Amino acid sequence: MLELRNVEAMYDGVVLAIKGVTLDVPAGGCVALLGGNGVGKSTTLKSISGIIRSDDGAVTAGSIAFDGRPIEALEADAVTRLGLSHVLEGRRPLAHLSVEQNLIVGGAILDSGKEVRARLGEIYAMVPRLRDLRGRTAGYLSGGEQQLMVIARALMAKPKLMLLDEPSLGLAPQMIDEVYDVLRKLRDAGLALLIVEQNARVALDIAAHAYVMEGGRIVMEGTAAEIAGNEDVREFYLGLSDAGERKSFRDVKHYRRRKRWLG
Repeated sequence: MLELRNVEAMYDGVVLAIKGVTLDVPAGGCVALLGGNGVGKSTTLKSISGIIRSDDGAVTAGSIAFDGRPIEALEADAVTRLGLSHVLEGRRPLAHLSVEQNLIVGGAILDSGKEVRARLGEIYAMVPRLRDLRGRTAGYLSGGEQQLMVIARALMAKPKLMLLDEPSLGLAPQMIDEVYDVLRKLRDAGLALLIVEQNARVALDIAAHAYVMEGGRIVMEGTAAEIAGNEDVREFYLGLSDAGERKSFRDVKHYRRRKRWLG
């Protein structure tokens, strides 16, 4: 469904943020994109959705295809209309509007008010907590409730593929579980997902395939089980020893990209 081939993206025409990025998301598949801060994960998602242009960035090389159609030159609204929704890092609710008004904004591309109302009913059935919160002002919700809301807002457009940037960031463990329970429902219903996460544990638990980024490049890929079982990933991202014991940060050895990852 989604194909990136040797994608390069720059900001302000001078800052090279990602280079040679190649990855795939199959129809109905769930893929994780892992890595530390500042390695290019968010830029990769913004390059796919077209939002990079609003940050004075651009895709400067390579190709991005969605459902067989090139999209690297399209504006963000055109990409959304093709069936690709992007949930940005940091939640970004329309804080002064109610939960339901936020959802209605997400359904702006739907053809009629009747279709919007029908879609609201589907969303509330999928995320019952939002039905109870529908009249609440979005700015007064907890971080976890806001995350559920912005995911639901993106769902209003009836996407075929959803990009999610750090959906667990800043959330309490209970809310991380609730958010990922919703994502599992979406995955099981056939919605394709590309999830950017620093919380590798939760991402690898839901994904079938995963990529690891470092320095703007993909340095490792494989099934989620292969990535989770890799010694470096276990130590650097999961904080586990070979015996499966939890390690403190000071015990985790310095992360090193290895040539075998690229082979």
